Amino acid sequence: MHEIFLNYRTEDGKEIAHLCHRGLLSRFGEDSVFLARKSIEPGSKFADALVQTARHSRVLLALIGKGWLDAPDRKRPGRRALDDPGDWVRREIEAALSSGSLVVPVFIDRRVEQLDPRRLPRSMAELAECQYTRLGLNTIDSDLAHLGDRLARLIPALAALAGDAGESASAPADGPSGVRTDHQSGGIGQVGGSVGTFVNDAHAPFHSGQGNLYGGPHIEGDGTNYVAGDNHGGIRQGFGTRPPRGGEER
Repeated sequence: MHEIFLNYRTEDGKEIAHLCHRGLLSRFGEDSVFLARKSIEPGSKFADALVQTARHSRVLLALIGKGWLDAPDRKRPGRRALDDPGDWVRREIEAALSSGSLVVPVFIDRRVEQLDPRRLPRSMAELAECQYTRLGLNTIDSDLAHLGDRLARLIPALAALAGDAGESASAPADGPSGVRTDHQSGGIGQVGGSVGTFVNDAHAPFHSGQGNLYGGPHIEGDGTNYVAGDNHGGIRQGFGTRPPRGGEER
């Protein structure tokens, strides 16, 4: 079973749909994301495949571009596609809503406004009440990473597929002085890309640069030791200065 169903209109959603398919597959694994052009097997009855998959997926992402709401019906000029009960975008959303799947409106243009239920067919007016998110072509990697995190937190089955607890960062490791450090890929907040090591959770005074350390005892002078918490191993201590040994400097 596909966990995520990508619902889109070809005119304004095809490109972003393929980017979503690639990005979410890399996060959640092969066959986790349904994209009609890639996921329906040759010879299958596409009508049954679309409706049944939309109904049984755990989440449907409705990709909504600027022209989505008023896209024209090709069969009947002067009518919107959404006003046709046979419109596939409409039928897939209706199937997901009726089955209780999580349905997420995904606005794929920063100018797309929130949906007005009065402008939607009554059978899918509920879509306007679903919390939306946004994806941008220029920020697609970080936007998809954030969306993947949120979906994994909401749907345990997706977290299991990704092998995480809903976070795109790697598993935390214990650092010095009770500090947990993570290597972050995919960005933090508005920062994209790989940002090296960041402090996730500190349980003791921690110094990461120059300057004074506050939050613990202030100690001055040579040869002074202060040990807090668990200590494993020895303590090497020096007093004053020592002339360098011969050989290579380290």
